[in-house]
Amino acid sequence: MKFKIPSIPPTTNKTIRFPNDVIEQVERLIQGRDCTFSAFVIAAVRAAIAEVEEEESAGGR
Repeated sequence: MKFKIPSIPPTTNKTIRFPNDVIEQVERLIQGRDCTFSAFVIAAVRAAIAEVEEEESAGGR
């Protein structure tokens, strides 16, 4: 397999507010893992998007 240098996808900075308890829960879950708060939130949002799109395509709007 030939090595391919990865490219960083374009990003946009968005400022959002989280309830303190949610921040504490996320930080507790990622503690000791190779994961940032942002990476966790992005993965969670992507999972939520996939779930909503799946429900919508099944007619569960």
